Amino acid sequence: MFLIVGLGNPENEYANTRHNMGFDTINKLGKQYSIEINKNKFKGIFGTGIIENEKVILLKPQTYMNLSGQSIIEAINFYKLDLKKVIVIYDDMDVKPGKIKIRKKGGPGAHNGMKSVIQSVNSEEFTRIRVGIGTPEFKNDKIQYVLGNISSEDKEKLNIGIDNAKDAIVEIIKNGVDSAMNKFN
Repeated sequence: MFLIVGLGNPENEYANTRHNMGFDTINKLGKQYSIEINKNKFKGIFGTGIIENEKVILLKPQTYMNLSGQSIIEAINFYKLDLKKVIVIYDDMDVKPGKIKIRKKGGPGAHNGMKSVIQSVNSEEFTRIRVGIGTPEFKNDKIQYVLGNISSEDKEKLNIGIDNAKDAIVEIIKNGVDSAMNKFN
């Protein structure tokens, strides 16, 4: 069983923002595999289903980004999951829009959601998929950049990254993280 977590912010005002790439990926994956994400538990909303003959839990923490780890650790503990079966998807300014980066382990960088996850699970050894959002024109605009609305032109590029992240998750489930890294990094 895999726990697949998309990081984002729960309120509607954040729905069309770069900070919700994780939520967007989970939504697209759920739609493709007819997994309804509508159950409330683990300080999040989730759904269970099957992807490539493997049982999965698709989770969207509802704690706000900076406390995402609280939701994830509750699900891990409830299902008694090995961290090797956890995949976390989130936005990353160091990756170009439309691109993704997959890693088996590593630090959080400047991402507060990932800081919370690593602190809560007490490990850096779980798979993460970073969905590229690029950088703002001016460094002082980072908060507005990740939380502001996205133009339709930028949304097209970001959707390519979301599709790549979704496909990478399927590849991880079918053939493992190394295969996905070779294919998508």
